[in-house]
Order: sequence, then C-alpha cells, then structure tokens
Amino acid sequence: MRKPAALCIALLVAGAMLLVPAASAAPTGDTRVAVGSPAGPFAQNKQNEPGVAVNPIMPSMVAAGANDEIDVEACRAGDDRDCPFTAGVGVSGVSFSLTGGDTWVQPTYTGWTARHCVTDAPCVPRVGPIGTLPKYYENGLVADGDPSLAFGPRRGGPNDAAPGEFSWDHGYRLYYSSLASAFSGSRKKDPETGFKGFEAIAVSRTDDVPAAASGDESAWKAPVIASKQNGAAFSDHEQITVDDAASSPFFGNVYICYAAFRSVGGAPEPIVVGRSTDGGSTWQHRQISEATNTNQTIGRQDCNIKTDSEGVVYVVYEGGFKKETAIIMARSFDGGRRFERPRLVHRFDDVGLFDPTTERFSFDGVGGARTGTVPWIDIANGAPMGDDATDEIVVSWNDGPTPSVTDPGPNERVMVGYSTNGARSFSFTSDAADRGDRPDFPAIGISPDGEDVYLVYDAFFAPWQVTTARARPMQGVVRHADSAGLTAPTGWADVHRGEIGDARGSSQNGLTAEFLGDYNNVDVTRSGAMAVWNDVRDAAACPAINRYRQAIADGETPTPPRVNARCPFTFGNSDIYGGFYSA
Repeated sequence: MRKPAALCIALLVAGAMLLVPAASAAPTGDTRVAVGSPAGPFAQNKQNEPGVAVNPIMPSMVAAGANDEIDVEACRAGDDRDCPFTAGVGVSGVSFSLTGGDTWVQPTYTGWTARHCVTDAPCVPRVGPIGTLPKYYENGLVADGDPSLAFGPRRGGPNDAAPGEFSWDHGYRLYYSSLASAFSGSRKKDPETGFKGFEAIAVSRTDDVPAAASGDESAWKAPVIASKQNGAAFSDHEQITVDDAASSPFFGNVYICYAAFRSVGGAPEPIVVGRSTDGGSTWQHRQISEATNTNQTIGRQDCNIKTDSEGVVYVVYEGGFKKETAIIMARSFDGGRRFERPRLVHRFDDVGLFDPTTERFSFDGVGGARTGTVPWIDIANGAPMGDDATDEIVVSWNDGPTPSVTDPGPNERVMVGYSTNGARSFSFTSDAADRGDRPDFPAIGISPDGEDVYLVYDAFFAPWQVTTARARPMQGVVRHADSAGLTAPTGWADVHRGEIGDARGSSQNGLTAEFLGDYNNVDVTRSGAMAVWNDVRDAAACPAINRYRQAIADGETPTPPRVNARCPFTFGNSDIYGGFYSA
C-alpha cells in the first residue's frame, strides 16, 4: 500500500473516532466488512484492496483484510491541507465473520496508533488501540497493507518444529500476508529484526480465529519476513496461497508470489515465489521470471498464485511478450523448488487513459482512480480433501481500450481464460461482464468441485471524463456462470449489485486524485461465493477537491483546499462491502 511516488501514487486518508458495532446484512444483500471504520471526518475512514479467505473445513469461518487507515492521524491533527500517513502506524486491517459472512467484527488490539489525533494540535503517536494486525510494533515492524489471506492445515505435534505431517485433523491455520517496513525507518539491516530494504513481505498467522476475532492478540504469532531482502529491495503486490488439498504430495506448503523491485520505484523487477514447508516459519525463494526490462519484455507486476489437487503450483502475472502487454504463466511440478520457463497465456490492451493530474493511467477521468490489469487465477482442486477435483483453471483480467467522452467506443471487458488440461492450452470467454458495465479490478473464483464460477468487480457507468464536475457512478457487481466440471464457464448472470456511489468521493492521501486500490477478491466454496469489493456508496464528493483536481489537470499549480473546513464529513469514506452469494 505505502509505495514511493515512482511506484504508485500516495493514498488519501480520511477519519474520525466513532467505532461502529458489527454490521448485519443489509436489505440490498450485502454488508459492510470493515465494520470498525468510522464514517468521518478525514482521515481515518478509508479502506481499499480487500482480501478474503473461507476456511475449507469450517465454511462459516471467514477472514478478511484491507488497507485500513483507521489508526492514522486525522488531517485536522495539524494543517488539514496535508493528510499524511503517520510514521510507524500500520494499515493492514483485519475483520472476521463466524457466521459465513452475514455479520462481521473488526477486533481492537494494542499497538502504535494515532487514532487519537483528531484535533488541531500536532499529532504525537503512542501505544494504544489499533484496528489493524497486532505484534508489528513490538517486533520493530510496520504493517503497510496489500493484504492477502489463506487458510491451510496444521502440522502434527505440539509446535511447528515438531515432527508430524500436515492434516486437517490437526486443525487450521490462517495466513495473512502484508507489506511491511522497519519501524525505525532505516533500510539498513536492523540487528534485532533482521529487516533490511525499503519494503518487505511479512506473514502473520493464527490457529485460533475465534480468539483473534475477540481481540486476543496472543492468538497471533509474531509476523515473519517472507521475502528475500537486501538494502535496495522493495517487495510489492504479493499474494499468498496454501496447498490445501490433502490429495497433493505437497499438502500444507505455503506459497507467496511478489514483484521484487530491486531499486525504489523501478527496475529490475523479477517475479519471485517464496515457499514454506513448515507452516510459514521459514521461507525459501525462487526467481521465476527475467529481471531486466527490454523492449521485448517490458516489465512485470501484479502476480497471483494457486495450486491444483496434485500440488502443481501456477503463477500468473502481467508482463511483456514480444513488445506487447500480456498475461504470463509459470508452473512448478516439485512443490515450488523449480519453475518452468514462463509462457504466454494471452495478450491484453491496457485499461485507463493518461491522467495529467497524476501522470499515470486512471480509470474514470482526470483526477481519477489509478488502474491496471491485475490477473486473477483459481483452480478447482477439490479442497479440503481433493477427491472431487476437476483441476479446471480459470484466469480473469480486464481488457481495454477505455472509452472516453471524446472517443466513446465499446466498454472495457472482463476476459476469462479456462483450461481443463493443466494449462497446456486455454480457451477464452470474450467478455464475462454485463454489457452496460465498465468493469475494473475483476477477481475470479471456481468452486472446489468445478461446478460454479464467480466473478466480482467494480462497475463504472460513465466514460472517461475530462472534467471533475460530473458524477462518476460505480458499484460492486458479483456474477456467476455454470462450469459443470470440465466445461467452459457459460451463462454469465448477475447474482448481486451493490449500491451506487460516486468515485469522486474517494481520494489519495495527497488529495490530487481518487483512490480505489488495485483489486477486489472472491473465495468460492461448493455452496457459493464470498465476495468483497471496494465501495463508495457512503463517500461524499467534495466540490472544493473537484475544483482543485481540475486545476491540476488544466496545468495550474493550485493550493489544496482545507479539507475539514471545505469538504463533507464523509469525504474519502471508501469501504469494503461484501456478501455470500449462491446462484
């Protein structure tokens, strides 16, 4: 989440002190997941990039994560033209449902916090209540977001080091991966934490979700650095998975893929896979792509990773293939020790158009939300036992070009690739989105038995705008298709549409543009799908901010408005909404 300017645009904060109790399902068929988030004022009311995982042996148990700024200082804790992240304060939010997604709780732990900083006095962070992952401050780390979650089996024996095989009979373990930095702010190796570099990947684990959900931070193990670090390393955009099918010879292995930027802001940036065979305590690493950028390979980012019922590891990412942007795949047949040479899945056109306010691509217009093509993969591996696996593979991504008010054209589309032969070949669905939607950040999932496929994305309803004066409506969408085992997903239809909001009500921390993160998420069971998405139904656009962003787009150098004085209370209030859906 926290990335230097050359890597991504800084996020916007929003906030207040009010805490909301666990939500119940809304009449529209969805519920707010990050229930600890206040409505406002600026700067503690902002979430994005949700992760979600359903326990395969206890489907009523669901864990979710998000970039959550509940613990950072409010903009008005100083000059409210400036809305910074608070040094040392984590942003990896965590929520739990023990009712299959009907109701949620966001536990309160203790750590380094600035949520008390809501006045006009300078902010002085301190140890206090947090709504994010615990045990980072105590271990010299800061949890920096980009959440990814997965459940896996536990080993036999009294602890991780004891002999014993992984088995669901021993119980479950929840893994939560996150970006992490050193609390000291130094990129040199810390003698206590062993951390070095700018940004790492850390993994938190718990074997007792009910206790963790109740606010018992002792239910969590201390975070473990899972990326390969050096003094210049900036690890980014990780995803975690567990080989969770008991039929696999590598059952219980944990895998993380990430882009390993070897200089802050850029190349070289290979895709790296980390592997743990001891429940996440130690990690080995394998570079699976080229590192350098050429006019043939361009660059690499945004990976995703899954396993099939025989333990084959599949990694997809976006990269370059013969001067064109493409979805790339690599496989491992030996439990992540070695990977085959990466190969093409499909070429794609970038979504979004160049935005002069941020000098990068945005999805909805000037001063808009940043965007990109993030591939998603899932496999019908028959978890938890693997005995009814079809091993059908589904991959999704959004494909351009993007329509604008000056060049309408067709809408973007969600491409779906599917394979029934272990990814030796793929067939493709040209568009799984509704024809009236402009889909952004699609995530796909297939049921363990291969019968059903679900898709979640944010749908926009206006073309790319050259003005900030017009509303930019968007909503979360969940769709379903029958797969019927070893057949193409067919008959795509809506199973849910969230409430419509205005994307202009979201924002980066720097105020110059909107911010909706980089992905949504879905986890599919045999009975349905748990989908989560970024939602702006409760966010209010701010006319003063709209004028400020327009002035930047017009080439001016305006002064930011005073947010608390000029904007509605709920400006910046992006939320995570979700629900469990069955077609």
